[in-house]
Amino acid sequence: MAETQVLLETYQGQGNNNATNIEATKAAIKKMLVRIERFQTRVRKHIDENYVDFMPNHTSPDIFLEKSSALGDEISDLLATVGNEGLSVLSDASVELAALSRDLREKLFGLRVSEHILKLDDLFQCVEEAKATKDCLVVLDLMGRLRSLIYGEGTSDDISPDVERIFQSLECYESIKVKYHVQAHLLQQNLQERFDRLVQLSCKSFPTSKCVTLLISKDEALLQDIVIALFQESYNPTKLCAFLLENCIEPLIQKPVSVEYNVNAKDGSHIQLTLSYSIKEPDTSSLLRPNYKDVFEHFRLLLKTLCGINSSLNGTQHVFTVIGDHVKERMLQLLLDECLIPAVPETMDEYNSSTLCEDVAEFEHQLADTFLINPELDTTLSEFTKQFDTYYRNRLSERVLATAREIIQRDLQDMTLVAPSNLSANVASDPLLFPRCMVSKSAQDFVKLMERVLRQPDKAAEGTPDPLGGVIGLLLDAYINEVPKVHKKLLKSIPQQSALFYNNCMYLTHWVAQHTKDNIDGFPSLVKILQSTGNKHLRVQVSYQESILMDIMSSFEFENPHTLGTAPLRLVRQCLRQLELLKNVWQQVLPENVYNNSFCELLQAFINELVQRVFSLRDISATMASELSDLIDVVLEKAPLLFHDKNDVVHVRSWLKLQQLKIMMNASLKEFSELWCDGVGPLTANYHAGEVKQLIRARYMDTDQRAKAIAQIV
Repeated sequence: MAETQVLLETYQGQGNNNATNIEATKAAIKKMLVRIERFQTRVRKHIDENYVDFMPNHTSPDIFLEKSSALGDEISDLLATVGNEGLSVLSDASVELAALSRDLREKLFGLRVSEHILKLDDLFQCVEEAKATKDCLVVLDLMGRLRSLIYGEGTSDDISPDVERIFQSLECYESIKVKYHVQAHLLQQNLQERFDRLVQLSCKSFPTSKCVTLLISKDEALLQDIVIALFQESYNPTKLCAFLLENCIEPLIQKPVSVEYNVNAKDGSHIQLTLSYSIKEPDTSSLLRPNYKDVFEHFRLLLKTLCGINSSLNGTQHVFTVIGDHVKERMLQLLLDECLIPAVPETMDEYNSSTLCEDVAEFEHQLADTFLINPELDTTLSEFTKQFDTYYRNRLSERVLATAREIIQRDLQDMTLVAPSNLSANVASDPLLFPRCMVSKSAQDFVKLMERVLRQPDKAAEGTPDPLGGVIGLLLDAYINEVPKVHKKLLKSIPQQSALFYNNCMYLTHWVAQHTKDNIDGFPSLVKILQSTGNKHLRVQVSYQESILMDIMSSFEFENPHTLGTAPLRLVRQCLRQLELLKNVWQQVLPENVYNNSFCELLQAFINELVQRVFSLRDISATMASELSDLIDVVLEKAPLLFHDKNDVVHVRSWLKLQQLKIMMNASLKEFSELWCDGVGPLTANYHAGEVKQLIRARYMDTDQRAKAIAQIV
């Protein structure tokens, strides 16, 4: 170069003339400044046409870049030749030369800005050329370099902050940014269109069903290029992930799905997966829940179909990693709640033959191998396998308790005869026998349920706690507490219900006592609670029946002192009919001894009330005494018929007292004395002296004979 040669000659040798050298240097710098100014004018025109005025411009930036590079090298050589030291010397000799040197440095700085813009312009043209060849990865790389140059993000070029600052303050900067974003949008749009042609996801909805089709191109090279470019270009996969989650993943887990997999679709150019399933809300979802093995298999087919898009985006992330970030939380939770927990075994036999843990572990590895989940962070499936025994115990217990609750809800009056051969005499000789009676079929089913629990092996595996430990106690507690609540109204109003519940409690008590060797938790307290609960509800019903009798007898009055009238007899017969109705309900239901005791108690209350009513009379005429005798005869005749064995009526404590009252209604004063017999006669067993005296005064007029008879009653 001529200018470079001048400068070199300027500083060769010590004897050259300084003035001549300075003039030569000045001339070289001025000439360089003129060349730079002309070049910048041309560059400015090129940039203004492209990014300010948007005029048609077919000039290639390559020419300017080559010229800019050559000028930059010349300036650098010129400045290097002069150097800081030389410039200092020249400055002392010529202020004008020093100013020219500084102008030259500033022009070099401006030249760097122009060169930066020219590089951008060249990259834009390269983008257009790459788009023409449909090389999406090259376009993606060029767009990345453009962004780095425009925004100064990690650029590898040695660009000073001042160059970036000046560049970003230029009028063309905003236009360049707009052009970049337009190109980025067009690239994204183009990539999306090409992706949609290669990966066709469609869904057809019908009134009661849905058909989802995934059609994936087998051109792996092209598919991977498009996918990599798409996912690296700020792609938002929300729509894709939502489609997969809503139309594929969730139905595969929750519904029975018909799956068709075709590896040679569209003349062998595509892989096709078709999913068909009902969209109706099932009435009993548990019956329509797919088997977990089917869910896993269908899931594998889904991943296999989509594996063509699972390209590596960088060293640690794949396409499935991005998709997983959007779907895995919902997917894993659904797998746990809707697929795995319902698949936990409900019996020991199912537990021993189950491969659920192994299958889940294998499936988790497959999800991790495809990068859909990170096994170190997404531990839902591995935690399930760790807690499998706990899930099993809980599910087994829940199933047993659910069955128990269903049994408890059943009608008590659906009954059956048990221990038909164990009559009261047999039970009296062997207290371990359960007496003949009726129990609810539900109570028998409850016992069968507990027996199935006891038949389960003690342990599922060595070192594993008994999965049903304490369940028997829970079942019996549930029966004791829930039956009175569920059947509250019927237990109160229908005598048969109370009798059956009493029998059921005794039946369960007998079963518990027979299984003491099985170490049932809380055995002694369970027996006591069952007995007290059964007795309590039977006692409530007996008291209720007694109240009915007393309510009837509350109207028992003697309207005429000389004759009984019809009302008392009618009321007595009404009481006996009430007892007859109760007999029809209880006699074949309750054990004989319990039935007898209950009726003895009711008859005791009824007879006591009747005797008390008679003793309330102040005067009893002969006619009324005869009528009262007949009234008592009705009771003496009908009451024994309420028992299995008529002779059992003698266990009513007031029975003899009533018989003696009939005798006294017909007895003479002499007979009264004989029946008392100085305090040792039969009357003394049930009456005291005051009662007998009161009855004598009511029956007989005040005479010396009555006074004598009364005097003997002491």
